[in-house]
Parts: sequence; C-alpha cells; structure tokens
Amino acid sequence: MTAMARPQLSIQVVNFAAEPPGDWARLSDHAVAADRAGVDRLAVADHVVFGDNLDDYGDPSKGGTVGGRQPTGPGGAWLEPLTTLTWLAARTDRIRLQTGILLAALRRPVVLAKTAATLDVLSNGRLDLGVGVGWQAAEYEAAGLDFADRGRLLDHSLEVCRLLWAGEPASYASDELGFGNVQSMPSPVNGNAVPIWISGTVNRRTARRLATFGDGWIPWGADRADVVGGIARMRNLQEELGLDASVFEVQGSLPVVRSDDGVVDLDRTMEGVAPLVEAGVTDCRIALPLPGDCSAAEYMLADLVRAFRTTVGRPTEGRAS
Repeated sequence: MTAMARPQLSIQVVNFAAEPPGDWARLSDHAVAADRAGVDRLAVADHVVFGDNLDDYGDPSKGGTVGGRQPTGPGGAWLEPLTTLTWLAARTDRIRLQTGILLAALRRPVVLAKTAATLDVLSNGRLDLGVGVGWQAAEYEAAGLDFADRGRLLDHSLEVCRLLWAGEPASYASDELGFGNVQSMPSPVNGNAVPIWISGTVNRRTARRLATFGDGWIPWGADRADVVGGIARMRNLQEELGLDASVFEVQGSLPVVRSDDGVVDLDRTMEGVAPLVEAGVTDCRIALPLPGDCSAAEYMLADLVRAFRTTVGRPTEGRAS
C-alpha cells in the first residue's frame, strides 16, 4: 500500500451520453482543462453492455445505491474506460487517470494486466485502477460469467494482474485459470504495480480486498454518503478481522455549495474539506458542471484548485497559480 498522500482534488469527466454526441470533443476539452488547471485526478466510468432491467442501479442488495438512477437508458453510448484514458493520456501531461470504476472481472485477467500496464507506461505512471463488482447481472451474463460469483472473480483478476505486473516469470493455478513460467512486459512504471483503488461498501469481503490489493478505497452507497462514518466503520472492521487498517487512501465527495442565485460559493464549499481530510479522505471528489469551452472550463477549475490548495495548505503550481 502507498504512504498516506497529501489531500488531492479530483473530478469525473463524462464518457457516456444518452444519445451519441457526434464527437467527444467536450470530453477531451474537459480533461485538458483539468490538467492545465492543476486538478490532481480525473476519472471515467465503465459499462460494457446494458440489459433492460436498470432498476438494480438503485438496489443496494444488487450493488446499486439508494436513489440511484442509470443516467442514459439501455441504449446510451458508453466509451470503454481504458481506451478512453489512453486517448486522454495523449492530450494531458500531469493529471492522474482513474477508472472509476472498472468492472475488472469482465476482462480476461492476462489481457487486463497487459492493457493496464501499457496505459501506465504510455502515461508515464499516471494510471490509478479503480475496480469494483458493479450492480448489473446482464454484463456478467454477456461475458459468460456468474454474477453471483462476482466478488471472487474480481479477486481472481487482481491476483493475476499483481502477479504479472511484477515482471518476473510467473505461474498461477486456480479453478478458472492456470499458466506456468510466463512473463508479461513492460511492467508498470512505479514499483511494478498500478495503484489499485477498491470500490465497495463496508463489508468483510471489501475489507479483505482492500487490505490485500488496495492502495485506496472508493466508498459506495451509504458509506459514500457518510464517508466520515464509513472510514471509521471500515477501519474498525479491518481491525476486527485482524487486517492492516493503518494506511489506505480514501475518496470522498466534496459537496458543492451554491448561493441563492445558483453561483458556486467557493468559500462555503471549501468549508467541507476539513472534516473530510480529518477523517482520512485523501481524494476530494467534486461534481461540478463545466462549460463546454475548454478555456472557460480551465478558468473555472483553476479558481477551484486555488481555493482547494489554499484550504489544505498546498502550494499552487503551474497554471493553477
């Protein structure tokens, strides 16, 4: 696991649309604006296919979240996230690139390991692999996998990736897969591993997955809505299970506060940072609608970055200054 990071600011850029937009210039422009403005991390979402039952998005027992709604309908256009981040890596210089989250078990593990390592190398070590099990049975069925077995399949995928990223001849044996004395190069840039962020609620399987594979935690559901309490619950559970609960990064949502006329109030928004950081949040995720124009988006994000860095005591750097 990584040492505890200084507080960072992240956004999600939209790699999906209810109707095909004709081009995806706005996605690229927002990534470039965030990079220039000094945002620390951007994320893109993942869905491979959709079935016709989208109600599970709002069903916590299936992996959804209370009140959640799938944003596009079953015919929406969703860009594959690792491909999208490769495209964005070529247009940016310093911002970290995160899958938020990747349904890793839907990919063959050996191919996922190669794809992620390639993106990490081509982006000069900027990939953060956020992974989770998802909420939709139809995607697992389309991939020939058992949705009920999704947790074990994710662990299996992460095991294989970590083994192959190490850069040494590797052998592996499980019920699903076996290979002997194979090597997959190049290895990722930093420490022969891509940082892995585990998404999930506070439960025994997520706690063990985080302790075994995770550099960071992306809380979900009620634990995301109450991230301060969620962090305490996760650490308590890990200690109860005899797991190392000392160091892992955490993503937490920073609510946007607006004035009566709808304008973002940066001062009041930044008041929400301290409770998150004090609880252990290292990645403050903010959902801020951005203008379509790249320069206007950069201007808005630069103001946000300056306010955030002042709040957490970080120096401003580059175009955010």
